[in-house]
Amino acid sequence: MVLPMQSFTPEDILLYLYKETSPEMTMAIEAALKSDWTLREKMEVLNASMTRLDNITESPRTEVVLNILNYARQKAKKQEA
Repeated sequence: MVLPMQSFTPEDILLYLYKETSPEMTMAIEAALKSDWTLREKMEVLNASMTRLDNITESPRTEVVLNILNYARQKAKKQEA
């Protein structure tokens, strides 16, 4: 069953990009992508955003890690006493 031509939300497109749409929705989006250049542009923007987000690596500051380690050491000393 192919869904009639419809407008898709950014959420629909994200679900499609993450392969979380139903087979019917996938077919509908793929059919729409063939003829709707604005939908293709929206998908390209969201896909680029996904790629950038996937490449972000975050780590805590050294100061934060040291504070946690010092706190753990202090707690361990108190439990030994």
